[in-house]
Amino acid sequence: MGAQRQESFSVNARTRVVLDTNTVVSALLFANGRLAPLRNAWQRKAFLPIVSSATAEELIRVLAYPKFKLTLPEQEELLADFLPYCESWKVSKVLKGVPPCRDADDVMFLQLAVTAKVRYLVSGDKDLLFVVPNAPLGIVTPEAFQKILASL
Repeated sequence: MGAQRQESFSVNARTRVVLDTNTVVSALLFANGRLAPLRNAWQRKAFLPIVSSATAEELIRVLAYPKFKLTLPEQEELLADFLPYCESWKVSKVLKGVPPCRDADDVMFLQLAVTAKVRYLVSGDKDLLFVVPNAPLGIVTPEAFQKILASL
């Protein structure tokens, strides 16, 4: 089943994609890091990131973590490098078709992905990747998604 999904992977400027918080934070914070190409890709509109109020709020909260040592202006600058490139979707609390997930904190990403009918949910989170066989969409690692983008 995974091989069949791999063959159908494709991306275009209108391809809607949900990026989990860790993926976005890594792409934003580490300009020369392994996920930096994702930042360039959303900025050149190679794909359309989708956010909900819950996922945007989590991003704002995570960027304020003391371990990142970011000032408020730095946090705002990073948000300005992501949120303007995104499309916002309203997500209802109860959704049919959302596969079960082992981590309740990750359900918001699945709900958003199902609501927006995205092509991909990009995450390195093992709990989300565990959902793959039951998901109605492609759940791929950031590395796999970068390979998909590079193959175009």
